[in-house]
Amino acid sequence: MDEEYDVIVLGTGLKECILSGLLSVDGLKVLHMDRNDYYGGESSSLNLKQLWKRFRGNEKPREDLGSSKEYNVDMIPKFMMANGALVRVLIHTDVTKYLNFKAVDGSFVYNKGKIHKVPATDVEALKSPLMGLFEKRRARKFFIYVQDYEENDPKSHEGLDLNKVTAKDLISTDSNAGSRAWLSHARVCLPLTAPSHAILSGLSKTVYT
Repeated sequence: MDEEYDVIVLGTGLKECILSGLLSVDGLKVLHMDRNDYYGGESSSLNLKQLWKRFRGNEKPREDLGSSKEYNVDMIPKFMMANGALVRVLIHTDVTKYLNFKAVDGSFVYNKGKIHKVPATDVEALKSPLMGLFEKRRARKFFIYVQDYEENDPKSHEGLDLNKVTAKDLISTDSNAGSRAWLSHARVCLPLTAPSHAILSGLSKTVYT
């Protein structure tokens, strides 16, 4: 191992990995170290043995829990938009060499005693039990609007000032109260009082999530 480095980074959490990547990309000689036997720091995902060691010291997991490698427990559940700026930063800094990322299988809501997948496309909207027939048609129309939406193309806004029109006003033209709730909260985690451009920006990113 080389004895001289420009920078020594301790820990392999997300911020440390980004910092190390940026310095390396800039041409500096970086030594990246972690006292743990796994990557990720506070953002890590642990197998059963690592989980037990972290929270129960020398105590061993029960045998009836099965193989340790079958477990992958997130210490901090985290989400990011697959088409967002953070993803581009992670790719640029080569953080993906140290941390693994997985596409979310879907968003779900609890409605009338059952768990339902939140539709993310016009096709899923037509199949969703969350809406009636006419509501599905309106939701499909809204999703097509989202897919055609371009922030820097006023023509795609269809004459609406999306900085002034709230998400509730925009969605209410095509959807009922229930649909408005899961469109704003479950898909993009924003309230209905948020400006429409924020909701549309979030929805357009989740199309790729």
